[in-house]
Order: sequence, then structure tokens, then C-alpha cells
Amino acid sequence: MTKTGERIFRQYWQLKYWPTWIGIGFLRFSCFLSLRLQICLGKAIGRLAHSVATERRAISRRNIELCFPELSAKRRNKLALEHFEALGASLMELGLARWSSIEKLRSITEVTGAQHVNTALKQGKNVILLSAHFTTLEICTRVLRDHIPPFDIVYRPLRNELLTHLILSSRKLSGRMLIQKNDIKKMVRNLRTGTPVWYAPDQAYQAKHSALIPFFRVPARTNIATTTLANLGKAVAIPYFTRRLKNGRYRVELLPPIQGLPSNDPVKDTEKYLEILEEHIRKCPEQYYWVHRRFKGLPEPLGDVYADLDSLK
Repeated sequence: MTKTGERIFRQYWQLKYWPTWIGIGFLRFSCFLSLRLQICLGKAIGRLAHSVATERRAISRRNIELCFPELSAKRRNKLALEHFEALGASLMELGLARWSSIEKLRSITEVTGAQHVNTALKQGKNVILLSAHFTTLEICTRVLRDHIPPFDIVYRPLRNELLTHLILSSRKLSGRMLIQKNDIKKMVRNLRTGTPVWYAPDQAYQAKHSALIPFFRVPARTNIATTTLANLGKAVAIPYFTRRLKNGRYRVELLPPIQGLPSNDPVKDTEKYLEILEEHIRKCPEQYYWVHRRFKGLPEPLGDVYADLDSLK
């Protein structure tokens, strides 16, 4: 064990972290397997989680029901299962992102649209990499640094500090600096120096900079701070999305800057972002984070859409 590893172990030696250590050891060992076997193992773990994590399964089913009412109940349940498989695969991909060589990741990842970032920077514009929570983010982000200048990554700490450490140690291999999600001042300061900042405002948000905006035609509390961040950082917003392809490879897509963003209307700016996000979700619906309570905290008369989950367990 390296000195760094010994220091981390001393910091997280308590019994409550032992299951996480076992999981980390499993992920480290999995990197010696073929990619196909890794993903198969991950999907098997996801299917197991689908069978035992009844509340999260019900949340995902309710979210899918709200966003894809045109699908039959059988197809929606199948999509929820596929989502858990994607979550399981993302565990294996976290191990790959942390310990695989950059050469291996380059061989399985294709990047399109990097010219949009590089052109904007050459024109003297600062750049927000406007992203969202997809299961493939960890594995795809390391390769992005081959195509654009160093960028900063916004993150939210998890309750499990050891797992947070693992994820952040992986992201340090991808980005220049890590910024906590509430540190707007640092985001703005770094944007103004010309450093792109990765930012994902798609999950439920009920603080000051939020509004009730349709997501797949369903009202949802949504973060509208992108406009403020872009205005203060003098930046354009370039959508950045990832996905796993049917052939087992990965694709990173950088789209042209969102026209008219920032404007003087944060809600309209956010609607533009959500429209682009919805289009990407439809390409790989199983890979979006449906286990998150995206529609929580709705005011009356909308009510609590998660109040009757027992019927979906």
C-alpha cells in the first residue's frame, strides 16, 4: 500500500466503512477483466438492486410513468429494470474511470463537438459545460481532457465520505479543479480566468434560484442559476452529454452553444436547456438518473407525486 493509501485507510478505518472498502477492492479487481465481462457483472448487480431496493425501484417507476405516459406499464417497468442495470454498470465504469489507463479509455470512447468549446475560447468567450446526471459521466469525462483545455468540475459531497473520496479521486484525473456545488464565487472566478466549468443543474432544486418549470411536460422544481452563472462568468453554455452505445463503446457529445443564453429571463434560459436535455434522454432513457426524486416539493394543488409508491414496489 502506498503512503497515500495508508493515510486514507487510517482516515476511514471505522467499521461503517468496511462494506465500502470491500466494494472498492471489488472494483479494483474488476479492472483486470474484459470490458464486456465488467459491464455484465455491473448489470447483474443492478438487477439485484432492482429486486431488493423497493423504494428506489418505485421512485424510478413513478418518474418514468410521469415522463413517458405513452409507454405501456410493461414497457415502463422494463425501462426501470434497464435503468438499474445501467446503475450497476456505472459502478464498474467508476472503477474504470479511476484505475484504467487513459489509452484503454481512449480506445472505447469517441468525442464529437469539441470544436464548439475550442472555438468559443479562441473567440474570448468563457465556457460552461452544461451537463446532466447520466450513469456514464465518470467513465467518459477522463477522455474529454484530450480534446479541450483543462476544466473544473462542480460536485456535491455524498453522505459516505469514503465513497466521496473515491469519486473525487477519479474526477481529479479528469478535471483541473473540483468545486463544491454551492461555491458560486469560485465558479465565477474560474470562468473569468478562461477555465471551462462543468455544471449539471438538472436535479430537483428548491433553494433561492429555482422555479417551477415543466420537465417532460410535468412541473418540476428546477435550478435556474445557470443564467446568473453565465452572466457573472461572461460565459456561453455548451451542452455536454455522455452515453453508452449499443456496441459497448461510449460517446461524448458537445453541442453548439445555446443561442440567447444568458438572457434577462432565467426561466426561458432553463427551458432551452431542458428541451435539449430531454432530446438526449430520449436517445438513452435507461441511462438517466431516474432513482432521484425529480418531482419532489411541488406546491398545492400539484401535491406529492411520491405519496403512493406502495403500488409501484
